Amino acid sequence: MAKRMIIMLIAAAIVLGGVFGFQVFKAHMIKQVMAKFANPPQTVSTITAGNQDWQPHLSAVGTLRAENGANLSLQLSGIVDQLDFKSGDDVQKGQVLLRLRNDDDVAKLQSLQANAELARINYDRDRKQLLIHAVAQATVDSDVATLKNDDALVAQQQAIVDQKILHAPFAGHLGIRAVDLGQYLTAGTTVVTLQALDPLFVDFYLPQQALANLKVGQSVALQVDTWPDQTFNGKISAINPQVDSTSRNVQVRAELPNPDHRLLPGMFATLQIETGAPQRFVTLPDTAVAYNPYGSTVYIVVDKGKGADGQPNLIAQQSFVTTGDTRGDQVAILKGVNPGDKVVTAGQIKLHNGSPVAINNSVQPLDNPHPQVSEQ
Repeated sequence: MAKRMIIMLIAAAIVLGGVFGFQVFKAHMIKQVMAKFANPPQTVSTITAGNQDWQPHLSAVGTLRAENGANLSLQLSGIVDQLDFKSGDDVQKGQVLLRLRNDDDVAKLQSLQANAELARINYDRDRKQLLIHAVAQATVDSDVATLKNDDALVAQQQAIVDQKILHAPFAGHLGIRAVDLGQYLTAGTTVVTLQALDPLFVDFYLPQQALANLKVGQSVALQVDTWPDQTFNGKISAINPQVDSTSRNVQVRAELPNPDHRLLPGMFATLQIETGAPQRFVTLPDTAVAYNPYGSTVYIVVDKGKGADGQPNLIAQQSFVTTGDTRGDQVAILKGVNPGDKVVTAGQIKLHNGSPVAINNSVQPLDNPHPQVSEQ
């Protein structure tokens, strides 16, 4: 009887131990599955932080203008009698561009010139007569006054004739002709625009704090959207001696060569003025930084060794950073990231401090300090 009791107790102990062990094993497995389900590795892309040399600079926007530029017109009204230029011509200073009909004015000029010539003859004759006391001094004085008056009338009429001829006031490139042969022009009507295209000026404004970093002769790099792949170089030629009291900005003018006439007055331009020596910064793509009211942060991937499954155990750690200037798609990191750190560039919205991660760098965000606009 005792023997059978012992066998039953042993059997009962084995059954109870098996049930209890199974429950423990089941709870452990459920805990592992739930842990993996609650915090699976998040797929992110990363970049290795590195140093870059950045040239400090001032940025501005400006407008191109010609060294000399004017819309040409005449002071007097009249009918266009002769056109001596074509649209788009290059002309020299003093070149005749247009003549108004001036027959009446020329005839009047000739009449006045005849009167002046007669006055001169009378003056010469009476001056000789005065030497032999054949005429009075008063007669010679009257002749002098008459001669001066007639010469003044000739000069006045000559000016009227000259004002009916349009000359190029400086060498440059003509625009599109705005008048036609035989057209009646009123005084001040624009005939054509004339622009001296080489060199060009670019006027721009900078805050008064920038004055300490500006000087005449300083290099300027300029870009226009017409030629996005080309940089035009010039030098600061003048700094306005007065700061605008409303905006607290100062006007600056730079001069740049334009021998091929690719740049035109009126174009909008972006400028960079180099200041100081290059500085070395840790740089990251701008997408790697999360900007928050309480501070900017990045996620750095830390390798914790091999996991239980033999795979790398990668953990994302949050780091507060101090950011500096931006250049295109990049931002300078002044504090919080060291060269060689592996920083998350995409997918960080799914992370929190300590999240496991899996890296997939098949697609990377833009990381270009000088991005170009694409029309694709």
